[in-house]
Amino acid sequence: KILFLKPALHPTGMSQINLKKYALGGAALGISIAAAFKLYEYLHSETLSASETKLIEQLKADGQSHLFDGWDTMKGDMDAKKKKFAQQLVKLDGQYPGGLSAYIANARKLLKLSKEGANPFEGFKPQQPSGMSLSLGDKKFIEMEKEGMKVIGKTAYCIVAGGLGERLGYGGIKVELPYETVTETCYLGLYCKHILALQERARANGDEKCVLPLAIMTSGDTDAKTRALLKANNNFGMAPGQISIIKQEKVPTLNDNKASLVAKDFALQTKPHGHGDVHMLIHSSGLAKKWSAQGLKYLMFFQDTNGLVFHAAPAAFGVSSTMKLEVNSITVPRRPGEAVGAICQLVGKEKSLTCNVEYNQLEGLMKAAGFAGDVADEKTGFSPYPGNLNVLVFSIPEYAATLEKSGGMVPEFVNPKYKDAEKTIFKKPTRLECMMQDYPKLLSSEAKVGFISLEREVCFSAVKNNAVDALGKQKKTGFPESACSGEADAYKINRRYLSLAGASVDVEGKDAEFNRIKTKVGAKLVFQPSFACTLAELKSKFPKPEQVKIGNDATIVLEGAGVTVESLEMQKGFLSITACPGAEVVVNWKEPGTDGPTMDFEPVGEWAKATNSFKYPQDLPEKYQIRGYTTKFSGTADERSKRTFVFDKPGKYVVSI
Repeated sequence: KILFLKPALHPTGMSQINLKKYALGGAALGISIAAAFKLYEYLHSETLSASETKLIEQLKADGQSHLFDGWDTMKGDMDAKKKKFAQQLVKLDGQYPGGLSAYIANARKLLKLSKEGANPFEGFKPQQPSGMSLSLGDKKFIEMEKEGMKVIGKTAYCIVAGGLGERLGYGGIKVELPYETVTETCYLGLYCKHILALQERARANGDEKCVLPLAIMTSGDTDAKTRALLKANNNFGMAPGQISIIKQEKVPTLNDNKASLVAKDFALQTKPHGHGDVHMLIHSSGLAKKWSAQGLKYLMFFQDTNGLVFHAAPAAFGVSSTMKLEVNSITVPRRPGEAVGAICQLVGKEKSLTCNVEYNQLEGLMKAAGFAGDVADEKTGFSPYPGNLNVLVFSIPEYAATLEKSGGMVPEFVNPKYKDAEKTIFKKPTRLECMMQDYPKLLSSEAKVGFISLEREVCFSAVKNNAVDALGKQKKTGFPESACSGEADAYKINRRYLSLAGASVDVEGKDAEFNRIKTKVGAKLVFQPSFACTLAELKSKFPKPEQVKIGNDATIVLEGAGVTVESLEMQKGFLSITACPGAEVVVNWKEPGTDGPTMDFEPVGEWAKATNSFKYPQDLPEKYQIRGYTTKFSGTADERSKRTFVFDKPGKYVVSI
């Protein structure tokens, strides 16, 4: 510790305390005070190391001499800045496969193609891809969920969580936001609950030692806060080592078509490389190889604030297993012109592949191939090409082998904004980027790549827009993708599941408006993942559905695999039941009146036309501001307590009124 610290010390006039420090440090290493001092000086030298000097010379050879202009005349205090800059260069060089020289070379190739206006899909003809289109509750959906649960014990998961909530109007990390406000379960907690529930089902089916791993890709913005969130919540019940955090770094910016790197104040300017880095991180961390060696079969990638995604997971695994897919995209029906990428099979003279085509490229691709453009299928009204959600299921053995060949890299692209018609001057520095959904471009024509398509309200309700932007998006597309719409969809999917089970419940709910965003409010049903993982399992939890009647003003929370609802009538009221593993709880609750206490949404915020923004009470937390309401219990603490049941010991119990 002594030798690696750097206090303000000088060999002349050394105090007795400092002499003692060197003596202690030297004694610990078995060397003299003089040798300890020399070692200290070496460790903290501000002269460039041989490796740093070599890298700088290589960068000069790569056309980056401008980064080091005037260095020969810079002395004294400037040495420390030069040393720090060199250390940053070494770090960036080690992060990119092939180093900075490879980054610069790749950039020059891609910048040349960009300037020439090259079409990345030239020579390819789009065809409808191979996959399965399912509807919640139909026979095929039930069958695929059943097939998926057969392999659930051999699955792994990865969440891409590198973004802050600034676009939402939230200052923290997005995964700490509440998915719903009845229980305040945050997104990361919800995902852990889903994985643990699936893990328990696998164990119950005979795989007693099953542990389903979760990888979380963070960034410099989110890493520390994500770790703190996990620590504060005991990893949300996950075992030590079950969660792996892989941190994404940035890449240098490019100032021109020569790929000149940009530096300011002795620091290279950097920007994010894109979420495609997740593949490189899974490879470089050894996770892909490890999971393959452990016999895991499928890896599911998903985004940070799409709380519905696990409703599609069992069926998606089932489709992957049934069709023996190497890559399976979870998709939704897409309307022509909709600003979402499309999954297409592209057939060329030498190669065919199934991959994502960005919406702004699809029209040109279709017309170049002789089609009318991005138009609807006459029978369905939707595009023949399903909409990409960036939710992907990979077959782990093939995935690990492919990453080994590519070094974890996926195809990159560059998107400079030009200032002149000749495309020689950039409006601002750009950088190379990569996207996770471009992984299939690495595969051969023989690789089996397909999709599963489900209704949007079953598997996709992103939370990413602030109130003002969400309002504009709702007017344009019908989907605000805001915090209040995300929570509304969280309750609606459970009402739909309950209706499919045969119970009486208003699936749509009543019209409501928060932050000027139109939505629906119905029964606030929170079915925690441990209660049921599939539609078939949920149906089994309501053996007498004709005796289940739920009104729009009811709030019900059910948690635990051992909970069975024989009868439940509630027009207006509150009921929360939590059962630990081994606790078997039978519910017979009839409260048909309309005077029971419940959880209510109380609108907050006023629209300020002059500033084109909303005004909220100063002490209102951001997690409520972005929703436009707070959630409050209408009754007393005693009334809530009488309707809250927690069974924390195994046994048989009955909840009734």
